[in-house]
Amino acid sequence: MRKGCVVSFLLLCPVALAGQQDAHNASYAMTQRAPQSGEAGAVPSSATIGVTNNLTSEAQDTSGTQQPGQERPAAKETPQEQAPAPPVQFTPTMPQRPARVSGSLGSTYIPLDSWMYPEILRLYSLGFIDTVFLGMRPYTRTSVAHMLDESAGAIYNSGNEEAQDIYEALSHELTPDLEVPADAHRGHSEVESVYTRVLGITGQPLRDSYHAGQTIVNDYGRPYAEGFNNITGVSVRTTLGRYSGYVRGEYQHAPRLTGYPLDAVLHFINVTDTAPFSNYNPTIPYGQTLNSVDTFRVQEGYLAANFWSHEISVGKSDEWFGPGRGGGMGYSNNAENIYSIRLNRVEPLSIPLISRVLGPIRYDILYGSLQGHTTPNSDYTHSEGFSFKPTGNFEFGFQRTIVFGGKGHEPVTWHTFLKGFFDINDTTFAEKVGRDDPGARFSAFNFSYRLPFVRNYLTFYSDSESHDDVTPISAPRRAAIRPGLYLSQFPGARKLSLRTEAVSTDPPTGRSIGGSFMYWEAIQKQAYTNKGYVFGDWIGREAKGGQAWLTYHLSGNEWLELQYRNTKTAKDFVPMGTTQNDFAVNAVKRVGKDVEVNAWVQYEQWKAPFLRNGDTSAQSNTSIAVQLTYFPRDVRRY
Repeated sequence: MRKGCVVSFLLLCPVALAGQQDAHNASYAMTQRAPQSGEAGAVPSSATIGVTNNLTSEAQDTSGTQQPGQERPAAKETPQEQAPAPPVQFTPTMPQRPARVSGSLGSTYIPLDSWMYPEILRLYSLGFIDTVFLGMRPYTRTSVAHMLDESAGAIYNSGNEEAQDIYEALSHELTPDLEVPADAHRGHSEVESVYTRVLGITGQPLRDSYHAGQTIVNDYGRPYAEGFNNITGVSVRTTLGRYSGYVRGEYQHAPRLTGYPLDAVLHFINVTDTAPFSNYNPTIPYGQTLNSVDTFRVQEGYLAANFWSHEISVGKSDEWFGPGRGGGMGYSNNAENIYSIRLNRVEPLSIPLISRVLGPIRYDILYGSLQGHTTPNSDYTHSEGFSFKPTGNFEFGFQRTIVFGGKGHEPVTWHTFLKGFFDINDTTFAEKVGRDDPGARFSAFNFSYRLPFVRNYLTFYSDSESHDDVTPISAPRRAAIRPGLYLSQFPGARKLSLRTEAVSTDPPTGRSIGGSFMYWEAIQKQAYTNKGYVFGDWIGREAKGGQAWLTYHLSGNEWLELQYRNTKTAKDFVPMGTTQNDFAVNAVKRVGKDVEVNAWVQYEQWKAPFLRNGDTSAQSNTSIAVQLTYFPRDVRRY
């Protein structure tokens, strides 16, 4: 097998330069000094992001008082025709020395299932927030505030009501982070959200992303089955100077799930996965029934510290590599988050000489352990992503994931760990089965581009991943791919948007057969999974499909959406193949400003004859869900 890794110079992480460059990079172009008190445009030390009101020449003068016996001057006559008001001007919103504040204060991540991400991506495709990096998520709350801060004047001077609605909704959500106290290194805490979701499923769903497919995707690997399902949770965040913490925990309930028949399990075990038989194998739901679930899970929980705009965290946090909405080839929230140590450059960094050509850079690096693997058990993964932005309209990035070690395999040493980083040679069979095995290596490449002449309308992007190659660019015929096109507004119907994405993990190569190529490896047989779910693209192994979203935007945080999803798994992988077609309607509406109602109905038809004893007829299920989320906005400062 050919083994590779991303170009090693990218791993020479320029953290040492970050402190020197932080004043420029913390806000990407917002390096001007904030106005001092008494100067034009000055704002209080605690200010909300926004724009100034235009003051007229008739403003009251409070600089002096009237002397006794002195007549008040006659009021000036107002001209019949006044000159038009000047355009809205942008008011600096951060306190004094914004670079110092942004580079040294802690801030928590915005969860990937937040309503904010679709709106941030749309705001970019409308032609604003040029500093956003689409291929590397999640964003911190402060980093989004800086994006808005930089584009505030352009948004309001543009007259684009759609962009203004999104801006106002995001600003309202980020108010606690924007109202920075005079002593910026003091802290605050708040209950971010309280939520509950009721989900009812009629008919048998699919819940096996490593083989047959999933009925519900990109849902953190939450359990679900036919019948009544529920999640109820709360999220709490806190910051103190450069330090921050976040906890999101929830109760989860799901009924018993009917597992695969024994002959199907034996086929997957002996033919496709070549893994030893076990009654406990999260990647294969085996048995007449799987027990119902009633448990409490920490969805996210981490402690972090910010040094020179580098967020260093320990715990469970979201991760996503790729510009798409439907999935990320390198990493997504399709599976439960892993416990990891993480270094994330949360603000764009400008490197002398390099950034003149490649533009600002961001990078995100994590190291953690995977669960639910049986051959070998308790193996590890590390993932590194680098994104570059040569222009405000074009972005590209590289990402690499390595799964290695584990009980039952050779021990991890510094030699094998570093070899996984820097070795670009093929791995021989002797190395693979011995103590020099660098692990299962997967590399990704992605880009996004706002197209010329229609930059405020069309964004084209693509995500790709290869196994056993340095990058997908070097071997495109051996790469999985997810291209997409986003129309952020229709001419004459600006509230309407359309997004389409295709996806394939079955490239035209002889290696892609029997499910033994993408997301699989000869030693790490359950490589790209955590607790049974693929943590890359939900499409899984050796499959093709696509997704589409037609959205009518009611406001900056409300919408009505039609969704479609299709999947076909190869017959040489799952005998007789599988087919899925999902149709869904999703509505998000606010009750007041702080209560969100998110409801959706999904109808699915699927065929999996091998799992139904040769029955080729279409099976179906219907899912109905309603989620209520309350944002208390009760901020406690200390």
